[in-house]
Amino acid sequence: MINNDKGFTLIEMLIVLAVITILLVIMVPNLSSQNSEIQAKGCDALLSMVENQVLAYELDKGNKPQNLQLLVKEGYIKDLTCGNGAKQISIKSENPYELEIVDV
Repeated sequence: MINNDKGFTLIEMLIVLAVITILLVIMVPNLSSQNSEIQAKGCDALLSMVENQVLAYELDKGNKPQNLQLLVKEGYIKDLTCGNGAKQISIKSENPYELEIVDV
């Protein structure tokens, strides 16, 4: 009788695991560095949206909001935080009316 077992040897399995490990070592730092870039773009998008909602508030009420919490209170926006709550949109100056992203 001929022993014709098909399967992977221990060496083949170790080679596959080594290749997977090398790929993970290469990919993980790239993913973590892109996370901060994604958070920054999300904050920029929120800033733009809040600016638009300030304009909508001004059209509805006839004046700009005295603080941004009014936009949340009256349902123009849901939240002023971005970056997993680490940053917040605030009023930089009243005249001219400017918004900024600040650390919480």
